[in-house]
Amino acid sequence: MERPLNVPGIAYGGDYNPEQWPEEVWAEDMRLMTEAGVNMVSVNIFAWALLEPSEGVYDFTRLDRVLDLLHAHGIAADLATPTAAPPAWFFRAHPEALPVDMNGRGLSYGSRQTFCPSSPAYREAALRMARALGERYAGHPAVVMWHIHNEYGCHNAECFCDTSAQAFRRWLRARYGDDLAALNDAWGTAFWSQWYYDWDEILPPRATGTDHNPTHRLDWRRFCSDELLSLCRAEREVLAEAAPAVPATTNFMVMYNFDALDYWRWAPELDIVSNDHYLRSTDPESEVDLAMHGDVVRSLAGGLPWLLMEHSTGAVNWQPVNRAKKEGELRRNALAHVARGADGIAYFQWRAAKAGAEQWHSAMLPHAGTDSVIWRDVVALGADLRALAEVRGSTGTAETAIVWDWDARWALELPSQPSEQVRFLELTRSWYEPLWRAGVAVDFVRPDADLSAYRLVLAPSLYLVDDAGAANLTAFAERGGTLAVGFHSGAVDENCHVRLGGYPGAFRTALGVRTDELFPLLPGETVGLSGGGTASLWSERVRPAGAETVASYTDGPLAGVPAVTRHAHGAGAAWYLATLPDRRTLAALLTRIREDAGVRPVLPDVPPGVEAARRRGSDADYLFLIDHSGAGAEVAVAAGSVELLTAQPAAHGSVTVPPGGVAVVREPHGT
Repeated sequence: MERPLNVPGIAYGGDYNPEQWPEEVWAEDMRLMTEAGVNMVSVNIFAWALLEPSEGVYDFTRLDRVLDLLHAHGIAADLATPTAAPPAWFFRAHPEALPVDMNGRGLSYGSRQTFCPSSPAYREAALRMARALGERYAGHPAVVMWHIHNEYGCHNAECFCDTSAQAFRRWLRARYGDDLAALNDAWGTAFWSQWYYDWDEILPPRATGTDHNPTHRLDWRRFCSDELLSLCRAEREVLAEAAPAVPATTNFMVMYNFDALDYWRWAPELDIVSNDHYLRSTDPESEVDLAMHGDVVRSLAGGLPWLLMEHSTGAVNWQPVNRAKKEGELRRNALAHVARGADGIAYFQWRAAKAGAEQWHSAMLPHAGTDSVIWRDVVALGADLRALAEVRGSTGTAETAIVWDWDARWALELPSQPSEQVRFLELTRSWYEPLWRAGVAVDFVRPDADLSAYRLVLAPSLYLVDDAGAANLTAFAERGGTLAVGFHSGAVDENCHVRLGGYPGAFRTALGVRTDELFPLLPGETVGLSGGGTASLWSERVRPAGAETVASYTDGPLAGVPAVTRHAHGAGAAWYLATLPDRRTLAALLTRIREDAGVRPVLPDVPPGVEAARRRGSDADYLFLIDHSGAGAEVAVAAGSVELLTAQPAAHGSVTVPPGGVAVVREPHGT
């Protein structure tokens, strides 16, 4: 059953927490939301203690008034189940529901998400709350979407208690067909005398003397993701029973500092995919991180539009140093998310809190009130989003895909690797960034995805891949596509077992190379490359087995050994990067690879410092141009185009992007 979001144009708003304020403030909230162009807010996210003051006793009077007030002012409600923060009375009644860390230390309540995901008592209480909300508000005219929980796994992705151990064993029995021999084989338990003779001998990977069995640890990560997903799915089923036509979402955290959940498994469970994204203050080019993760979320949504459920108007409160955003950054950030497929822009939160753990987190209405830069920017952004209403529903246009896999990420970053400096996210971003700068549209895919829409597929970091995924990627090249693979990819199978016979394991034949030894580089160490440039992080002794050498090491222990190769494979080509070239060299190499594949950027010549992205609608394309350089640019566009933010025709076939500003151009099809 298709469940669309019933909000006109692009949704705009934020987390609204009226329970934190006297009721006389609510009228001002409504007036200012109207002024800012807010048309949807998330409510009730952390209100469990007020809704259910004691077990089974509910008080909905405050929430009734809030929802009625929102509806009276034409503002839709994304109504949350407040299950991310159980009240104190629940933990006093059920202390066994509190989480335990890997050192066996029990944690106390007093913050949020302080529950064990495997706790039967928590599940029962959460579903009881979800059912009460669903039955009461299923027909309320303000409610246009259910917001299940909040940021699953943000603080309690893992619990190591005995209840979790029992749940882990149940999950393992299902995964391995109740065959303990199959588990022993998958985990390689003959190593270090870890063989299990009884399921009850298996524990979570609690603190121990040295490194855990890698497959044990990997299966634990898979279990933890699935255990939280089971909670989300259970709430979703309760809400769907009460209100079958109302769509449901939960806010993912596809961003630089969170990797606990396999969102490829989560996304199909939701009617609408949504995400929370925050910038890192220490990242001088955080716009690259924003774009990359926006593309990941759009891909999780199956290429369809999605919702940005949280980001910040200015500083956050949880980094070592929390810096405010620079002039124009609020607008650039929001519209960059729209450029990457977001059909809704929301913030944490509407009104800055004066008390509590997040009192120094920025908001749409800051502590300074309406006489502030943030407020003026919030109002201006509302006008921008109204001007972009027609963009809603348009989709992406990528011919390039990057392989993104949580199993591979988890496995790569387990202990006892050849180099702990090799990190999935950093490697993936290093390949994504030059494509972003060139204005090349990028989707992200699972290893087993349908690749028929793409000319170029990149696998910067695919340490773990199963046989089906490897076959899918190599078949893509056989059929005429261009495949590029990064070092230390294809090394292990789905059980973290090394693929024997030489590296890069699963991709040896397609790449036409064989490596017999790895030579990771020390921090700060570089080696030269033929043709100019340097490389860092990694090297390996590559021997061509049909591949041509594109670049070799010029010094170090592997001088003269291939560092980059290209191999004709079937009707296509397969490239191997056995090292990490410097930024300029990598950008030139990826330009060569994508040109070899016939991939073009969204514009023939993207001006330096300008981000270019395109969404495709039924009657027109929407070209987003965002200046990050501060210099502005003049950009050629199709005849008959209109710049939507100013409602001005593109005179003389071009549009001006102001310094630090944004232009969004409607380009009619067929011009």
